[in-house]
Amino acid sequence: MTFDQLQHAIRAACGVAEDTEVIVLGSQAILGSFPNAHHELRQSIEADVVPKNFPDRADLIDASLGELSQFHHTHDFYVHGLQIEAATLPEGWANRTVKVETPATDGKIGWCIEGHDLAASKLVAFREKDREFVRVLMRENYVDSNMLKTRIQELPVNDECRERLLKWVDLTHIDLDSSKT
Repeated sequence: MTFDQLQHAIRAACGVAEDTEVIVLGSQAILGSFPNAHHELRQSIEADVVPKNFPDRADLIDASLGELSQFHHTHDFYVHGLQIEAATLPEGWANRTVKVETPATDGKIGWCIEGHDLAASKLVAFREKDREFVRVLMRENYVDSNMLKTRIQELPVNDECRERLLKWVDLTHIDLDSSKT
């Protein structure tokens, strides 16, 4: 996904949900902070969004803009409407979102999850693709490992999960440092 496509997704999702704002949850939220993010971070053709003021309208977004919709066939990307509960986010995440409001969003606003919050959330899922996504964020210096560990401490997860995530960040940081030499 490109930043232009993200802006289109924001505008289209707001239009379908009759809302002025959406929260961008998934991996493509990184485009809010880094519009020209590394190509490995832009592989997804899906924008995950929550209508901010009318979260119950997420299904309308899926029906109109979701996978295999006419929108998807026309634009080669799609928009997945979600509930905020679909993501496990660190405490205070809403105060750190990155605002995307440009002429291309036509007065609509996308609140993108900040990079460290996004990375922490991705690690909770702990799927291979999510770990690789966070690894690239770390490798490209889009996130700082110490700040990421702080955000992991703020996640609403059990101690065992938290320790696994912190250990993964430490080991990945060491691995990335050793590959630089």
